[in-house]
Amino acid sequence: MTAPGPGPESGFESGSEPGPGRRPGRVHRFRSARRVPAALTALVVLGVAGLFLYDLAAVRAGRPAMSWRGDLADRLATHTPADLGVRLIAGALVLAGAVLLLLALAPGLRRILPMRTPDRRPGVRAGLGRKDAAQILRDRAMEVSGVRSVRVKVGRSRVGVRATSHFRELDDVRADLDAVLTVGIEELGLAHPPQPRVRVRR
Repeated sequence: MTAPGPGPESGFESGSEPGPGRRPGRVHRFRSARRVPAALTALVVLGVAGLFLYDLAAVRAGRPAMSWRGDLADRLATHTPADLGVRLIAGALVLAGAVLLLLALAPGLRRILPMRTPDRRPGVRAGLGRKDAAQILRDRAMEVSGVRSVRVKVGRSRVGVRATSHFRELDDVRADLDAVLTVGIEELGLAHPPQPRVRVRR
């Protein structure tokens, strides 16, 4: 699953990869473009700024100010930072700013796991979706003798596996699953292979 530049949605992203003969560097997670949140935030800021600008221009032209701006000025003149309402509004604004800052700094695209690129071609990155990885590991686990059903959940550092066995000893089934999943995870070619956590019940 390695091809140049179709974009993050398909599991690939252009970037800087070490060339042949160089030591492989750290493989970073895929980052989301976040076009929708950025566009919505920009539209809100643009609308509020445009409204204030229009009102100021109207006042400069000799027209009366909008009633809401007069009410806002009166409220700001009569309320102090010690008031409960002012503190609640300030806390909400701080919380919204912290959420936006967190969204800006977090990589995003958690559903794509970065993969190793053996050829080290510049400008090429590979990724594998978590659901696809879970389906592959589930198919491998179903090949184990004694396994009736399997549920697999792939995370960044763990692969949670819950299997149901209808015959054989549970310890034997768990040992076979551990061996099969270890090989299967290695064959996925992930940059940071997660560790399997297997639970087997009758």
